[in-house]
Amino acid sequence: MITAQDLTKRYGDRTVVTGLSFTVRPGTVTGFLGPNGAGKSTTMRMILGLDAPTRGHATVGGRSYAAHPAPLTEVGALLEARSVHPGRTAHHHLRALALTHGIPKSRVEHVLGLTGLTDVAHRRVKGFSLGMGQRLGIAAALLGDPATVILDEPVNGLDPEGVLWIRTLLKSLATEGRTVLVSSHLMSEMALTADHLVIIGRGRLLADTTVTDFVRHSGAGSVKVVTPDAADLVRHLTAPGVTVTTDAPGTLTVHGTDAEHIGRTAAAHGIPLFELTPNTASLEEAFMNLTHDAVEYPATLEGAAA
Repeated sequence: MITAQDLTKRYGDRTVVTGLSFTVRPGTVTGFLGPNGAGKSTTMRMILGLDAPTRGHATVGGRSYAAHPAPLTEVGALLEARSVHPGRTAHHHLRALALTHGIPKSRVEHVLGLTGLTDVAHRRVKGFSLGMGQRLGIAAALLGDPATVILDEPVNGLDPEGVLWIRTLLKSLATEGRTVLVSSHLMSEMALTADHLVIIGRGRLLADTTVTDFVRHSGAGSVKVVTPDAADLVRHLTAPGVTVTTDAPGTLTVHGTDAEHIGRTAAAHGIPLFELTPNTASLEEAFMNLTHDAVEYPATLEGAAA
């Protein structure tokens, strides 16, 4: 289990993470999400003892990372896949790591096979593609058969088969009872992989919930309504936070309220409904809805086609 308590990190007069507290529990894949600059990587570095918190603390398995006598067997991490000497082979890199913890050579062979690197195990890393480098980083994270796995953007550079592989791997690790924390900018992949979400923006906690509850309560969904009395229904639905758009006569898209409220309102005023269909938000829509005020470097398409 990973526990972060009041984690705060300042660099000079800039605060990158502020009062961040959350728990990552065993048996689930927890997605660690946030816009660029939200403080995800800094938080992961503090969990792993690579950055010292200005305030607060983080533990893995009840101890700080540095307090574990054999950390590779407790925590496996991938923060930077390219942090490997380019002149080494994949096999030599993993073997060197294994020797620091008394991990047998058979385990090196096992993780090479697990990550699909057996055939290139004796090639120098400098010739590896981005995807192969990611696989080697994941192999290193799994080398000690750790109870906790922390991966930062593990699908970077992977082809579709590789993305499916890492998704299956993460789920299997959680099924085995391990604690899995993974960051990603690919919302579609997180929707398929994660059970729980920790979302931050500008270094602060925005959400700590299950994927299902986050999407359900995001307010990003809509309801399609078909009625011959569209104008009358819109008048009765008007309220703070409720927006109604129309793409065709008699067809409305309503944001900010649910199908039950719309149906009751229509019934109360004798307005016939031909269709009342909730459109559940995607994880991407829910994420964008939550974090739109926390984006540090917002982009615009204005003038893009000029």
